[in-house]
Amino acid sequence: MKIVATVVNAREAASAAGLGPDLIEVRIDLMDADPEEEVPSIRSAWKGPVILTNRSTAEGGRFRGDPGEWWESLQPLLRFGDLVDVELPVSSFSPEIRRQGKKIIASLHADRMPSVGDLSRMALELRRYGDIPKIVVRPGNEHDLLAFLKFTLDAGKPICTGVLGEEYRYARVILPFFGSELAYTHAGTPAAPGQFSLEDFRKIQALLGT
Repeated sequence: MKIVATVVNAREAASAAGLGPDLIEVRIDLMDADPEEEVPSIRSAWKGPVILTNRSTAEGGRFRGDPGEWWESLQPLLRFGDLVDVELPVSSFSPEIRRQGKKIIASLHADRMPSVGDLSRMALELRRYGDIPKIVVRPGNEHDLLAFLKFTLDAGKPICTGVLGEEYRYARVILPFFGSELAYTHAGTPAAPGQFSLEDFRKIQALLGT
């Protein structure tokens, strides 16, 4: 398991660096400042791997543009990142991202609980263009969550899984024990309801002896 700290500015990046995450995720869509000014500052504050994410409104973020606008906003920032979060609608840009030496987190956020068969098909589709498939769902009940844990355990690796919402937020801590590659936390600005802060996640880890 690797811990990701989501940040939206250089101050949060510096704060996260003190708690030792494995990677930071720069949420371009959540920035108040101009990303072309803020992202270089974040890169200066953090020397480890950086994920660049411009999450669409369709998948829980704030970016409202079309694929061309997504690429236009990302292109000048690519040199500051090591990995790029790429949703299915913008996956046509994956070859160019790879040509620039970046790895791809192929992500899909479903505001529902897909069947196990659908989850497997999603993972296959994401793996066609990405290095790490990332599937985030909203379980409707504990049986859904158990099925999602089993899917994570049985899925080909690497894979990243997560949950939406507050109700089953504890799954964010549990899923890495079942094989999820990345655990997403925040360093001041939650990227989604239910997300743990990096500091709290570290405390939970210590209590669990991990």
